[in-house]
Order: sequence, then C-alpha cells, then structure tokens
Amino acid sequence: MENQRTVADGLRVVVRASVYAVLGGAALVAIATVVSVLGPTLALDLYTPPVAAWWTVFTAVAVQGVPFLLLGTVVSAAIGAFVPERVFRRLLPRNPALAVPVAGIAGAVLPGCECASVPVAGSLMRRGVAPAAALAFLLSAPAINPVVLVATSIAFPGQPKMVLARLLASLGTAVLMGWLWARFGQEKWLRLPGRGTASAHATGARATGARATGARATGARAFLTGLQHDFLHAGGFLVLGAAAAATFNIAVPRSVLDLFTGSPWLAVPLLAVLAVVLCVCSEADAFVAASLSAFPPTARLAFMVVGPMVDLKLLALQAGTFGRSFAVRFASATWVVAVAASVLVGWWLL
Repeated sequence: MENQRTVADGLRVVVRASVYAVLGGAALVAIATVVSVLGPTLALDLYTPPVAAWWTVFTAVAVQGVPFLLLGTVVSAAIGAFVPERVFRRLLPRNPALAVPVAGIAGAVLPGCECASVPVAGSLMRRGVAPAAALAFLLSAPAINPVVLVATSIAFPGQPKMVLARLLASLGTAVLMGWLWARFGQEKWLRLPGRGTASAHATGARATGARATGARATGARAFLTGLQHDFLHAGGFLVLGAAAAATFNIAVPRSVLDLFTGSPWLAVPLLAVLAVVLCVCSEADAFVAASLSAFPPTARLAFMVVGPMVDLKLLALQAGTFGRSFAVRFASATWVVAVAASVLVGWWLL
C-alpha cells in the first residue's frame, strides 16, 4: 500500500510538471506573439518602420528560443533531481591535470542554463572534487551540452562550422581555465562551500532508512521545483535578451555599427562585452547572436562563447558561492581566454 501511494504521488508530480512545462512554454510564446501583434498598435504615433522592425526581431528571437529553453530546463531539472553528484566524482581521475579535461567533457551531460552550473560545481567541491576540475565543469556545462549545440545549428542553418567552432572554443576555454587554476590558483582566493558537521552527517545517516520509501516522491518534487525555477528564471532572461538584441539592432545608428562591423578587432570585443551585459541564457543566445547579422561570424562566435561563462548574473552567483575575490579574478581571466579562443577558432574555421 505504501509503495502504491509513493508511485501515485510520483505520477501526480510528473503529470503536474508536464502540464506546467507545456503551459509555461505556450504562455511565453503567446505573450511574445500577442505583444508583437498589439505592440505597434498600442505604440500610437510611435508606429514606424523601425518600431515594426523591433517587434519582428524581438518575436523571432523569443519564439525561436522558447522550445530549446523548455527542453533544457526539463533535462536540467531531471538530472539535478535524480542523478547524485557522487556520480560525477567517481568518474573523474584523481590527477587534477587529467581530471580537468574529463570534467570539461562531462559538462555535456548537464543540459541547462549557466545558473545551474554554479551550485553543481559547489557541490562537487564539497564532495572532494578538485576545484580545477569543478571549475572546468562549471564553464563547459552550459556551453557544450547537446541542447545548446542543437539550438546553435537551428539558429545558424547550413553552417555546421559555427556549431563546431562553438564546441571547440567553449571546451578549450573551460579546459584551459581549469589548468590555469590548477597551476596558479590560490586557496585564499576561493571560499569553498561549507561541508557540514559530523553530527549532521550522522543524523542524515540515521534518517536514511526512514526516508527510503519516499525517495522517489522527493526526487519528483525536486524535479518539479527545479523545473519551475529554471524555466521562469531563464525565460525572463530570454525575453530581456530578445528585447535588448532588438533594441541594439534598431536603436544603434548604422554609422556607429559600421565602425565596429568593418573591423573584426573592434567587433569581437564589442559583442564579448555585450554578452556580459545582456545575460542571455545559453540555450537561447544562439538566436540572439544570429540576429546580429551585421557583425562578422567570429564576433558572433565570441558572443556565444563568452555569454555562458561570463555575465553579470554569473558574476553575482559566483561571488555569493565562492567569494568576491574569486569571482572577480576568475571572471576576468575567463573573459580574456574566451575571447582569445573565439578569435583563434574563428580564424581557423570561419
């Protein structure tokens, strides 16, 4: 009887999560569509060709990005709820030099936005994983997972080299930053997450048996909670990013853009800085980058490589988890390495 109730509770939570996911995605698409249709009408005398172009770009970016955002948050919530962190720890070699590239490649198994990678990296460190490997995982997880790569291929149809360039530049940045931290990082810069007390572990061990029958239901509730948080949080940034991209395309004078688009040396750092400010979710940033069609491919590649690794919300999350001293140093170095990797890979492939 107890097992039947547990299964029934789990099924109810899964059905409720599926309904929330479908309704949430439909609501976001509907809002973007309605706003795009009614926006120019409500703008009254502001209804001009530039305004109409703004709504067109905004709708295209938002609507294209929603399916991948929804898929990524569902998979991310499922992994966070049902896959223990110890799985990653057991798969990593003990040698930090070898653990870093393995952790970077392992980032492909955590589809989701970059916000989820910070607590996962903290949990890995808390369970004894070398900081260099955990940081490589933190950078690669939101940048090279299958959802992001598929979204990039849809945003850039007929351009498989853009997908390959994003994979190589992002993975190279993550691995290089891990090795740099292993070589030059200092413990005083990194505030490790608390490990908990021995009594807490003992209490948890005694309670394990009592919680066993409800473990699946607890995991299902964690999945539902994670799905709601990730989708609403990342969806908000997608809408803001779409609005910012549309504004950038329409509001910035063509004469100003010509100064940057005509020179890759200026276009690359401009879009790299723009990626930090816009804070677009990694599952949707390819559509924003594709909308910046006036810029050269290498600059748009830099936008997609830098964004999942260095932006304002990530800086705040890293500062809160690992300390401000770490966040400032690590984010600055990551930005430089990501831009350099984008330039090298873009020069080679694009």
